[in-house]
Amino acid sequence: MSLPYLLPATSAFIQRAPRMLIGGDWVEAADGQTMPLHNPATGEVLCVVPRATPEDVDRAVLAARQAYDDSAWTRTRPRERQNLLWKLADLMERDAELLAQLECLNNGKSAAVAQVMDVQLSIDFLRYMAGWATKIEGSSVEVSLPLMPNDQFHSFIRREAVGVVGAIVAWNFPLLLACWKLGPALATGCTVVLKPADETPLTALKLAELVLEAGYPEGVFNVVTGTGITAGSALTHNPLVDKLTFTGSTAVGKQIGKIAMDSMTRVTLELGGKSPTIVMADADMKTAAAGAASAIFFNQGQVCCAGSRLYVQRKHFDNVVADIADIANAMKLGNGMDPNVDMGPLISARQQERVYGYIEKGRESGATIACGGEQFGPGFFVKPTVIVDVDQKHSLVQEEIFGPVLVAIPFDDEADALRMANDSPYGLGASIWSNDLAAVHRIIPRIKSGSVWVNCHSALDPALPFGGYKMSGVGREMGYAVIEHYTELKSVLIKL
Repeated sequence: MSLPYLLPATSAFIQRAPRMLIGGDWVEAADGQTMPLHNPATGEVLCVVPRATPEDVDRAVLAARQAYDDSAWTRTRPRERQNLLWKLADLMERDAELLAQLECLNNGKSAAVAQVMDVQLSIDFLRYMAGWATKIEGSSVEVSLPLMPNDQFHSFIRREAVGVVGAIVAWNFPLLLACWKLGPALATGCTVVLKPADETPLTALKLAELVLEAGYPEGVFNVVTGTGITAGSALTHNPLVDKLTFTGSTAVGKQIGKIAMDSMTRVTLELGGKSPTIVMADADMKTAAAGAASAIFFNQGQVCCAGSRLYVQRKHFDNVVADIADIANAMKLGNGMDPNVDMGPLISARQQERVYGYIEKGRESGATIACGGEQFGPGFFVKPTVIVDVDQKHSLVQEEIFGPVLVAIPFDDEADALRMANDSPYGLGASIWSNDLAAVHRIIPRIKSGSVWVNCHSALDPALPFGGYKMSGVGREMGYAVIEHYTELKSVLIKL
């Protein structure tokens, strides 16, 4: 690494070839196999990490099981769980720049943006969840029991930790997604086995170091690195796992959901998206164009709720598309370690090929490339692209591309916009750009998505539940709603 922006601590972390954390020990894979990690900006190998075997995953799950069953963790009081989460957040704040650089090197995103967005949101979320640790409540109930009219009872409902959590996260926001799983698990008293994405385990491994430094007991948090087909599958099938939580593609999420159903393992799935951005006739068009550009080009378009479908009232359509094209053409692409870069590379050569393949499909079908439409290297770059003259039923409109590709379509009236916005198998997010509050409040209940943003897009807060309708998933991350997914209810009836 010769980049002038790299911290010595970042170089040292990579050069020591990070290992997996199982039960408090830093270990290699059982068979000694490793896998290379690549820098998406250059294609060069960063380092190697263990390629976990099913045996490694089983050992990690057993460590989590033993830690959960051990009274030292299960008897930890809410205030102690709260303070441990606060300590972890403080350590992440201390190492924020290091975490951001690791995220950039492994993922390709801007290190500067990662520090103020990915890392800071992770810290904020852990602190938010720390507060919930002391506020998990049950309730008392007055029962009737007509078959026992002369007896007296005391009845109450307990909310208890679900147990061992198997967490599998995607590569687009590796640290943030890990914290979305880790925060509620630790707040409620669960234990965790985290399987980061094949491509992006670095921040998960650094997070594991910080968990130990914060003072968590051994086995409460474990990290196994490896492929989804081997390590991820082993975690999904392990009978000692009480809950599975997955963020990733809809195709893989459906497989995990089916496996979980066979064993009745609790499951939450945050999956794909094809989110619409709707620009109404009364909106500030310059503001809407800038917002729509950010909605699709942020994080190279590798965002599950990216605003990848743009619907603009017809009389403003050409001007809004031209403004977005100007923004796209002015963006500087390059290595995310450079603070002057606006957009980094895609995660891999495979993803670059996939995204560019969709652009080629558009060309072949007669669509117009308003800007971009090119790929280049070294590294895995695709220029920010806007495509028009596309039919609503085209795969460009219906399928998740997961790259910096925006498809823009005009609409005539509100009903037309709603029809096209809801014409999708996905329902993760949507945004409306309008200053007409009456219209906005008419539209919001009719949009089939888990989040609706008005005059902004992908604005996330720890207090707001996040998840999807339809093929975008089951369950919710964040907010109080997430507590329900990491706990079980137990009804207790005592005859006096």
